[in-house]
Amino acid sequence: MKRFRVDLRERPELLLVPAVFAVVVLAWEFAVPAFGVDYVLPRPSQIVGALWTQLGDPLFWSHLKVTVLESLYGFLLGVGAALVLGTAISQVRLIERTFMPYVVAFQTVPKVALAPLFVVWFGFGMTSKVVMAAVISFFPMLVNVIEGLRSADADRIQMLTVFGAGRFQVFRMVRLPSALPFIFAGLDIGIVFSILGAVVGEFIGAKEGLGYLLLQTNYNFDIAGMFAVLVVLSVLGLIAHFIIRFAQRRLVFWAEENRVIGA
Repeated sequence: MKRFRVDLRERPELLLVPAVFAVVVLAWEFAVPAFGVDYVLPRPSQIVGALWTQLGDPLFWSHLKVTVLESLYGFLLGVGAALVLGTAISQVRLIERTFMPYVVAFQTVPKVALAPLFVVWFGFGMTSKVVMAAVISFFPMLVNVIEGLRSADADRIQMLTVFGAGRFQVFRMVRLPSALPFIFAGLDIGIVFSILGAVVGEFIGAKEGLGYLLLQTNYNFDIAGMFAVLVVLSVLGLIAHFIIRFAQRRLVFWAEENRVIGA
């Protein structure tokens, strides 16, 4: 049986990441009481205690489920719209000239300013948060889809055209494979932004969700509880990021890393 070994000289981050985390946590743990700011900045041990209490509360898991569903539905909606519109814009010049100015103009509007409108239009339930998550995750995905489909090798396209390949065949065999690394870059950004959008929507008006729970802990001046919710949100973002990266390594294993567009 072959033994798995990791060379830390080739991947020093495997040692540096936990080392930096340990140093920061220990410094934080001992610096807070030394400066006497426990009432505004809880120690890591207090945050862990608050997190443990929340994890034992069934109501917390209900809030977590709501935020996860809002983020996931919003992500799927935003990504689906971006794939359709991005493909159309990249392939048809008239559509680009017609719709792209409106898309860019809409992107310049602060999304936080739209959240109250979404609550008025769609209510305090899950729908307004799903729409908010979709709107925030839409544009980074759109830009990556457009740039990815346009990044295809012109020589390969010309060769297929010479051999009689149709437009759809060129799209399927050249443009789409070339665009996949960009699409996954957009997915990576979009899934994190969808969580942000759901939480922002819950801040404006909600009866459940982690954003609502964060506001409740704020009203109660439970600073450790607030940090515990933030830790959970960070873990959600990390899990979503690693899922997308894992899928990318499995499905687009031939491609090199591309510059992320729309960050």
